[in-house]
Amino acid sequence: MTTIDGHVYNGMPASDLGDHGWESPWSGPNGGQCVQTKQLADGRVALRQSTDPAGPALIYTPEEIAAFLAGVKRGLADHLAAG
Repeated sequence: MTTIDGHVYNGMPASDLGDHGWESPWSGPNGGQCVQTKQLADGRVALRQSTDPAGPALIYTPEEIAAFLAGVKRGLADHLAAG
């Protein structure tokens, strides 16, 4: 993994986190617009857009991911899919 001064930060180029270890747990209907995730060594999770693998990575703690998923399960993100 290549990073600036060894630091992983929100908005960094996802390509700096390496090519290996990315997974596509969520996929668009055509299979080409996926949100990809990568578990980082310190426990945080990186997200990137599959169509822009060198674009920005969003970095979240496990607690932030858990809170987001809990909200989704309670319907708090339904407005995002309303189109």
